[in-house]
Amino acid sequence: MSEPLGAGVTLGDVQRSIRELYGARDEARGDAGTFLWLAEEFGELATALRSGTDEELALEMADVLAWLATLANVRGIDLGGAFRRKYLGGCPGCGRSPCECDPLEKP
Repeated sequence: MSEPLGAGVTLGDVQRSIRELYGARDEARGDAGTFLWLAEEFGELATALRSGTDEELALEMADVLAWLATLANVRGIDLGGAFRRKYLGGCPGCGRSPCECDPLEKP
């Protein structure tokens, strides 16, 4: 097993850790079942945003990230690579950094 996650954790580290913890289980569940768990975690995140403590909010954000990493693992997606391709060249909408898109529209 790799070293515990700490400061400077990458998306690759997240995916690797989740795979080591739950990989066989996740593969057996498949992408549809995993997506349902991710959706449930978004609901829990919404509740924490509305009425949770900062610690509850942080832990729900961690759960959402973990389930997103799980879904990426099940589908064979490298989240770090996808993020780099989409966002590190600037805003996907206008290509600038910081974004200059109309604030009323999704970039």
